[in-house]
Amino acid sequence: MTHTPHELHEEFPDKAARITELKTSNPHFARLMDEYHEVNRAVHRAETNVEPTDELHETELRRKRARLKDELYRMLTG
Repeated sequence: MTHTPHELHEEFPDKAARITELKTSNPHFARLMDEYHEVNRAVHRAETNVEPTDELHETELRRKRARLKDELYRMLTG
């Protein structure tokens, strides 16, 4: 388990320009990106025990982050 936040620009460094472009031109992408960041921060706080949570909730947060990341990636590459 890593305690490093999974920021989109770090996850997809080769897509940084496309992330910025879609963030400003596509409201759906911008909303998903905001949701991703919110969930990602919650995972990071749980992993670092800033906001401890039970294992089931932390697993669900990770799954939600993965689903959002997959959808964002499809939009970035589509």
